[in-house]
Amino acid sequence: MKLFGTDGIRGTINQYPMIPELCMKVGMSLCFILKQRISHKPKILIGKDTRISGYMIESALTAGITSMGGDVYLVGPIPTPAIAFLVKSMRQDAGMVISASHNPFPDNGIKIFSNDGFKVSEDIENTIEKFLNEPDFPQSRPQAKALGKAFRIEDAVGRYIEFVKSTLPKNFTFEGLKVVIDPANGAAYKITPTLFRELGAEVITINDKPDGLNINRECGALYPQELIKKVIETQANLGIAHDGDADRTILIDEKGNIIDGDIILSIWATELKKQKKLKKNTVVATVMTNSGVENYLKTQGIKLIRTQVGDRYVVEEMLKGGYNLGGEQSGHIVCLDYSCTGDGAITAVQVAYIMMKNGKFLSELTKEISRYPQLLKNIRIPERISKKEAIKKLEDLNFKISKLQQEIKGRILIRPSGTEPKIRIMVEEEDPGRANKILEELEELVKQKLY
Repeated sequence: MKLFGTDGIRGTINQYPMIPELCMKVGMSLCFILKQRISHKPKILIGKDTRISGYMIESALTAGITSMGGDVYLVGPIPTPAIAFLVKSMRQDAGMVISASHNPFPDNGIKIFSNDGFKVSEDIENTIEKFLNEPDFPQSRPQAKALGKAFRIEDAVGRYIEFVKSTLPKNFTFEGLKVVIDPANGAAYKITPTLFRELGAEVITINDKPDGLNINRECGALYPQELIKKVIETQANLGIAHDGDADRTILIDEKGNIIDGDIILSIWATELKKQKKLKKNTVVATVMTNSGVENYLKTQGIKLIRTQVGDRYVVEEMLKGGYNLGGEQSGHIVCLDYSCTGDGAITAVQVAYIMMKNGKFLSELTKEISRYPQLLKNIRIPERISKKEAIKKLEDLNFKISKLQQEIKGRILIRPSGTEPKIRIMVEEEDPGRANKILEELEELVKQKLY
């Protein structure tokens, strides 16, 4: 069974692989790999979101790392992109984030970052998996005097907030801007509200009281209905929603419209091009990005390159092609000028800056961007079969999908989720009725194959 998906290891807590024994071995494996590559005692930074299970995993990882002679630096609840920043800033050898991102509270996961702030390579992930499958690993352990220690870092949140503020022009203020922030009872519950208050905005918060169990519960980026209501009710200029680990942002304009990652990417790309800061006048997105957005970017003289779904693949393409902006429809937006991964706080701050700088409401900035109707459906893979087996079973549908694709003006996409045991179906078509009919047909065909 392959453990690493598109965003680390993830699963239901206290069920394999998210059991403390395996988590401890992940820590041991990472420390062992680092010791083969560096000459000093490994230093590994660990952050987490607000799930109650984070305590268990944090303790297991700490035990594994220190048992192999590495030092651990604990920063507590903090967004995933903050670890990407701090691992570089604090000269750590690796960073680990305990989070299942947008998944419901019973899930948790582990993401690993290299010392350059980027997610570790598949090579390292594969090596860790190899050690996890070796019953006799590790074959030797350090003596007592060579064990590692654990330290708690108290000022990590403040460091990250100052870093995000540094992405704006000096002395720029959000005075006069009213924002509603929904951090999904997750890792940014203190950070984003503090950030916007310090920048001068009037801030209203909802879902900012995590209790270990309420992360992502009908709130945040996946469930913005409460945020929409609050923006309209308070006559705010902007609504900001994160997911549990705040590496993504979805925005709400002053009229209550949802502004997803596709639209955010378009706004930001257009502004950067205007400033002659968009490298090669190109952005990187995924196969999920709406064709209407691609058409809009063309009118602005901006090329769009697509990758498979997963921000790691977006970043890989950006690095390969020398591009500085990319992202996903889900709200993971990466600007390599500032960060090595999707950063919800930076995304929110930069769009607010574009609004203030141009003196325009968010609805004005987005009015020329039209999208094709895009319907999505998730089908859970039965527990009796693996994701790999499910993909194999669906290969028989390739001919049918190709035939349907020729009959429509949009696109059809069937793919496995990289983070959950689900098959995702997407139908994009100018005629919503036609799109819905095709979606229903494909849903039935997929269920027949899986069940």
